[in-house]
Amino acid sequence: MSDKITMSADKAIECLKQGNQKYVETNANNGNVSSGIRLKTAGKGQEPFAVVVTCSDSRVIPETIFSAGIGDIFVIRVAGNVIDDHQLGSIEYAASHLGTRLIVVLGHTNCGAIGAAFHPDDDNKYIRFILHEIRSAIGNETDPDKACILNIKHSIAAIEESLEIQKEEHEHSLRVVGAMYHIDTGKVDFL
Repeated sequence: MSDKITMSADKAIECLKQGNQKYVETNANNGNVSSGIRLKTAGKGQEPFAVVVTCSDSRVIPETIFSAGIGDIFVIRVAGNVIDDHQLGSIEYAASHLGTRLIVVLGHTNCGAIGAAFHPDDDNKYIRFILHEIRSAIGNETDPDKACILNIKHSIAAIEESLEIQKEEHEHSLRVVGAMYHIDTGKVDFL
């Protein structure tokens, strides 16, 4: 475990909210992607202030949504923002080795994975693993936005079951929160 803490969870949430407000107001990525920051992070490593677990949907771009630059957020993308051992390992790495104190599970409106979970005939090949996880999260819910929120909460619960995450929450004030991105407006609502 690294003793470095990049930023408190509360400060990280505030940075994400401010970044999202900039994005909504300017329709641009205001993060630092300069050659200077590339050189700095190449030499000194990364110090992300938040982990964002989100969907692979091409309309959901966390770095842009939060006006984040190189080295600011540690992004994990998988269809339906579901959690398995690979995502947990990545989250634990960011918390334990990079000092990140905030984990955000970011769902979004009009999620294709949520929509697919409503149709049992879409269980082809490997997508069945994702759909099974989403179905266990949403139960009988048929409203897509409510189902998305249930899925976010399910992923948060899976993250918080990790013993390493529990230790980080207890010892270093790590927080796991949910958020919903509205693809039509660009706005993020923290749950």
